[in-house]
Amino acid sequence: MDWTPPSAIRFFFAAPHGAPDRLTARWLFLRALGGIYFSAFFSLVCQIRGLIGPSGILPADNYLHAVAQSLGDWQRVWYAPTLLWWSSGPVALNALCWAGMLASLLLLLNIWPRGMLTICFVCFLSFVSAAQDFSSYQSDGMLLAAGFISFFFAPPGMRPGLGRAHPASRASLFLLQWEWFRIYFESGVVKLLSGDQEWRYFTAMDEYYQNGPLPTWIGWYVQHLPHWFHAATVGATLALELGVVWMLFLPRRWRIACFFIVTPWQIFVILTANYAFLNYLVLAMGVLLLDDRFVLGILPERWKNRIKTAFESNATPVKEPGGRGSRLRGPWKFLKLNASSVLLLWIWYATTAQLIWMITRAPLPTIPVIALEPFRIANRYGLFAVMTRGRYEIEFQGSTDGQRWVAYPFRYKPQELNQPPPIYAPYQPRFDWNLWFASLGSWREYPIVQNTEVRLLSNDKDVLELFADNPFAQEAPRQIRVVLWQYWFTTMAEKRETGMWWRRQLVGLYAPTLERTSDGDITVIQWPTVQPRE
Repeated sequence: MDWTPPSAIRFFFAAPHGAPDRLTARWLFLRALGGIYFSAFFSLVCQIRGLIGPSGILPADNYLHAVAQSLGDWQRVWYAPTLLWWSSGPVALNALCWAGMLASLLLLLNIWPRGMLTICFVCFLSFVSAAQDFSSYQSDGMLLAAGFISFFFAPPGMRPGLGRAHPASRASLFLLQWEWFRIYFESGVVKLLSGDQEWRYFTAMDEYYQNGPLPTWIGWYVQHLPHWFHAATVGATLALELGVVWMLFLPRRWRIACFFIVTPWQIFVILTANYAFLNYLVLAMGVLLLDDRFVLGILPERWKNRIKTAFESNATPVKEPGGRGSRLRGPWKFLKLNASSVLLLWIWYATTAQLIWMITRAPLPTIPVIALEPFRIANRYGLFAVMTRGRYEIEFQGSTDGQRWVAYPFRYKPQELNQPPPIYAPYQPRFDWNLWFASLGSWREYPIVQNTEVRLLSNDKDVLELFADNPFAQEAPRQIRVVLWQYWFTTMAEKRETGMWWRRQLVGLYAPTLERTSDGDITVIQWPTVQPRE
């Protein structure tokens, strides 16, 4: 191997020198990525107007206007890279979602994958950049990073099939695997660095299934398993995140063994908690641990024959001329190769620097890291560094007379005691999800709560779409209040006797009670009684 800079660049970043043994894994991953993108946009279709529409909870227009007032023309676009600068009205928001859904379906069908990945990335980044609190999740950054790198990973062409003539570049394959590795490893590191006693004393999972953001009915049953099981899962979690994932860098048999360890683990997490598309994305990236020889070895004969036919029908890979000092043919190819090299190396540096800083606090240059932050393609990860102690639920209540209060029913988060917590991931109810975070803090930290109160006083139809029903369909309420409950899973005995999945206790008034006066003004008639929790 000639390791001069031009030869090294071709080896790592040029498709003809790519990984020819990952064609089926690439095909499977990109199809899964299309499905995940579709779930992300599909979940926004009915939510986006209520979340960031002109009369939504956190209007994108107000946010972008504030950014524009603070920054210059080019600085504001870099700070908030979104198509919504042109328009953030209902039509533009709907178009963003439908364009993303259409592109993700075409990606799923393997039609012009690079073009569809570009559309999906731009549309999702446009939402994330303008959604403020509603896009502060690590899962959003994971999807944007995987989607951006996948542009360089995917084969070119309108109908590329398996893309045998254009294997994935080694750099793009490595960066996708590197993201998969960091999601696990950094989550393990933050658990140790946080100093949370629950991880140290193996009690972190004792109430995890109950206290997580949006639990499932399967999690209800798992919660009632004995302590030794939960302690064992703590040990297994730390072992997997800090140890098992290093098998990625070992020879082929170890990688495949790693796949069969992490895949059932992710399926278990999916069944016991609703984390939107996060676990589905990690599951899909795990497929890249496999190679064509293994995939062909486990497929049914008829599928195996179809894939072999696809291999043979693709054009023979074109080899670049080798040798010291050889030049890339054509200025366009030269520019593309160098641009992709710079971008992928930039991402690798930003992600590696953040990991090193997390562990060692080494003073590395931060400008390349900060420059990429608005695009969310080089992120730090770290899930469940500190476990939640107690489950609290916010409830909005309305009244027309100040005496009788009626609760607004939620679509997804726990509320009715006799309703089992459903499984709906990869669908992501961002409003319900954010209210879980708000319940752990103060209303002053989460403007979405008071903004929702204001919208409910006027029966705003877009915000009401975020709820399961409107108990004041005939007449808007005169007063709105927000109360806080503490929830617990019922015991097995309580479930058998009463049929209830939950029990709860009122904590108190969480946010100011608002009233709309006869002249249309909004006033506070009662201040909250709930004290901020740790």
